[in-house]
Amino acid sequence: MWFRAMLVAYLAYSFGSRYLLENTSLQSFGLRMFELGLLPDFVTRAGIRSLIRQRRDSQISVGGEGDVTKHSEYLQSFIGSLLASPIAVNTADANYQHYEVPATFYEHVLGGARKYSSALYPPSTPVGGARGLLDEAEVRMLELYASRAEITREKGPLRVMDLGCGWGSVSLWLAANFPNVEVVGLSNSNSQRKYIMGQARERGITNLEVLTGNINDFELPEGVGKFDRVISIEMFEHMKNYSLLLSKISRDFLLPSGYLFVHIFVHSSTPYHFVDAGPSDWMTRHFFSGGTMPSSSLLLYFQGDLSLKSRWSVNGDNYALTSEAWLQNMDANSGPLTEVLGEIYGQDDREVWRARWRAFFMACAELFRFNGGNEWYVDHYLFENGKHIRDHHRVDEKEEVRS
Repeated sequence: MWFRAMLVAYLAYSFGSRYLLENTSLQSFGLRMFELGLLPDFVTRAGIRSLIRQRRDSQISVGGEGDVTKHSEYLQSFIGSLLASPIAVNTADANYQHYEVPATFYEHVLGGARKYSSALYPPSTPVGGARGLLDEAEVRMLELYASRAEITREKGPLRVMDLGCGWGSVSLWLAANFPNVEVVGLSNSNSQRKYIMGQARERGITNLEVLTGNINDFELPEGVGKFDRVISIEMFEHMKNYSLLLSKISRDFLLPSGYLFVHIFVHSSTPYHFVDAGPSDWMTRHFFSGGTMPSSSLLLYFQGDLSLKSRWSVNGDNYALTSEAWLQNMDANSGPLTEVLGEIYGQDDREVWRARWRAFFMACAELFRFNGGNEWYVDHYLFENGKHIRDHHRVDEKEEVRS
């Protein structure tokens, strides 16, 4: 087996990883070798980069990039597929793949804030420095959220909903740093709620609560009022029908004068669904079932109940460095993670899943690093409640009639 693994490595190095991708039997064998941890990282990364280029070529072909007519038709068709869907699909898969994985795993992998999304690094940070700067980079991004969502200590009492709150990085940080803010998180994971509320008790945080529910049918419990701000960090990538989602946020969660702040990863021009169509789609199968890769402009097509106020882009190198830091943490904590992975996946499969998680972080790093971080990256949006705008128009119209 070692000889065959080295043969795969030699073929990838000598002839290029595309050779493996075009040879079905070698492709299947190569995927098995990487799952057993028998391929060097440079071979795994070479294969990942080739798959990324293959994805890019497919976008040019299927998405009609370079032809404005075909690209417009593709976008309209894609938007139609979203409108024909529920708000979210495969929610049970998302839980299994990420959100019901025990907190002990992420304690060994993520930074101090437990932020399971892109951090913000100083310019020109080397890959080797990613792990050492992760905690600082997490806080830099959290501070950017507060600034862009217009959350300040001077604004007086604010109610903030953290929609898809993950392991509580935003909720805990806001509650600790803004005593004038009441934070309510929403997660579809009971283990995440338990972790966040445990952290809040340990830190003496009293202005935070976490609710659990499925966004498809979630309603605020009786006695829980609407919010001045809704913040959503890397939840929209798990959603489909943005029209229903934004309408729900506007109608059920936001006050008439409220804002929605969204952080999502995007492709620069062409949205696509994550589809498990074969062996090379292992990332979809194991980590992103039912997911969506939005394009940078996609949410702008759904401005019915909410209207765009501001929009920013964050270079993908930041996510690449974040992913490299997670990989470095995983390797540095290899010993403790052996026990954790065994508890999660069983002793027989723990090394397979170690290899899968390592490859997942490598894939994220290579994807967001592609084309200098300008192909796949992070977008921030600030939407204002359209109802607020319409109410102002009605007041203005009444004043004009009176005069």
